[in-house]
Amino acid sequence: MYKEYIDRRLQESAKIEKNPSVVDLRAMAKHHEKTSKHGHPVYESKIRSRSAKHTYHVNDDLLLGRAQKGITGEEAKLLYSRVLDQLEDQEMILIDRQMGVHPSVHYHCRMYVPKAYARLAYMWSQMLFEEDHAGEGVDFLTLYVPEWEETKIIVDPREGLTLVLGTDYFGEAKKAFLRKAMYDFKTTRGGLGFHAGSKQLDIAGPEGRKEVGFILFGLSGTGKTTLTMHDHGLTGEERVHIKQDDVVLMDDTGYCYGTERGFFIKTEGLDESQEVLYRAAMDPDSIFENVHLEEDGGINFSDSVLTSNGRGIMVREKVRHTDTPVDLARAHNIIFITRRDDIVPPLARLTPEQGAAFFMLGESIETSAGDPTKAGQSKREVGTNPFLIGREEDEGNRFLEILRANSDITCYTLNTGSIGKKTGQAGKKIGVALSTGLLKRIAYGDIEWERDADWGYDVPKTVPGFDMKQWDPRSYYTTEEYAWLVDSLRSERLLWLAQFPDLLPEIVQAIA
Repeated sequence: MYKEYIDRRLQESAKIEKNPSVVDLRAMAKHHEKTSKHGHPVYESKIRSRSAKHTYHVNDDLLLGRAQKGITGEEAKLLYSRVLDQLEDQEMILIDRQMGVHPSVHYHCRMYVPKAYARLAYMWSQMLFEEDHAGEGVDFLTLYVPEWEETKIIVDPREGLTLVLGTDYFGEAKKAFLRKAMYDFKTTRGGLGFHAGSKQLDIAGPEGRKEVGFILFGLSGTGKTTLTMHDHGLTGEERVHIKQDDVVLMDDTGYCYGTERGFFIKTEGLDESQEVLYRAAMDPDSIFENVHLEEDGGINFSDSVLTSNGRGIMVREKVRHTDTPVDLARAHNIIFITRRDDIVPPLARLTPEQGAAFFMLGESIETSAGDPTKAGQSKREVGTNPFLIGREEDEGNRFLEILRANSDITCYTLNTGSIGKKTGQAGKKIGVALSTGLLKRIAYGDIEWERDADWGYDVPKTVPGFDMKQWDPRSYYTTEEYAWLVDSLRSERLLWLAQFPDLLPEIVQAIA
């Protein structure tokens, strides 16, 4: 009800410009634009990352997760009133867009933003699809007030409403809608929303052509976007179809609904070696935020003076291998990308219970780009998804339920870090060629597996085109060293899972 009330009151009391064209939006944002020599609009925000510590969920009768902060409905209502009072007679932009394109799974999204911050409306207009079901009501509404006196993001899951106050970072707009979609899909459709990329590999084998679906989870710095956008060297009738790079909605059959038209990539370190991403980024239709411009207007992705969190928006049509629908018909393979540096193998095949455990672990290690003071330390986020609403164990238990109901869905861990690191020994780096090659061989189905005695998962014994003996972590340590590392990592993992008391015991036992 608050969503409808806010929508109605804004249209009655503010000066609203409804759904201006993309061309007009860019013109309105001209006062914030620096233009690259290639014609890209480049914007700089005052706040340069999401304000997770200032995000609150309206939790009347809603059980929140371990790290989620709550606010009462009454507190939220008072704040809504204060904000609406301040916005009377203000010039605002209203933008309608559609998330998803499937006839039965799509959401009407509406955002209000002050005209002075038209760049946020312009950027967001490129992320979703043109509204195609205008007669339907608004599913999700976000009200953006960058110049509010304090930074606060209010998420009202059941209302489909988000209030973004005191920040001008674009990522808040993007995630406001995706967060609500993931919650709605879980609570009303029995599926799960995943912070994951999706792709399909078309493979020609002895038994004919087959279409193999992948979804890829991974925390920042693990290579999720690089692997999602990679073509795996497929040519001719064999090819890759890139579906999504951020959020998919998977139902209980393994069908994954796409959500976005645009790709919102982290630009740090982007260069010509990442051909698909780089070519799309350099298209003049791309938009950049907090990326360094040289004096001659050239874009410097390696300069992090502004921030290491520079971002780029690329429209789907300008990215190679995106000429098919955003939905993935089946997630045959679920990949949990991690970045570890000692005993985690480059690839492991998991049982359903192990898959649910690694979903709950969402593990990697901190990088120097994230928090230099914690570089090398373990880092975990359930589902690699900081946008969950509700108890984390409910997600893990539901994930296992879906896996058990779909025996043709297989989970894997993929380590993109290194193996064998210890004092005085850097370890052997796992490169992109190995990671992408392993994914391709999964699609072909020609990996020979063997059971790992310590962890109970399967690891590759032979892989066409690769010598897997050099990738055995045991060969880099003494027996005592390896046993100690196994015990330490197992203890870490069990300690993490112990935070979720209602997690199914078989998920915990899969690690023990």
